[in-house]
Amino acid sequence: MNKMRIKKGDTVIVISGEDKGIKGTVLKAFPKTQRVIVEKVNMIKKHAKPSQQNPQGGIIRMEAPIHISNVMLYSEKINDVTKAVYKQGNDGKRIRVCAKTGDEL
Repeated sequence: MNKMRIKKGDTVIVISGEDKGIKGTVLKAFPKTQRVIVEKVNMIKKHAKPSQQNPQGGIIRMEAPIHISNVMLYSEKINDVTKAVYKQGNDGKRIRVCAKTGDEL
């Protein structure tokens, strides 16, 4: 299994599927299943019983996970999609950098 190069808080663009072209922030990442939840992408309707958090109950719209192969990292500096690569930093630790510009992510 490959390591996920997309992390929580990254800005991504959906590159395939029903929501193609939508830009959003990664809310949660699931490395074992290779899926991410992106805000306002892959919205589903869920029926919920009344609870303390939701006393009314009813139908709730929420984001569902999508596979990481359907999203690509977005760089604000170049206004385009890019890949994240790992390089050796000055202190010997691995850091994530933009593949196109070399800037730290």
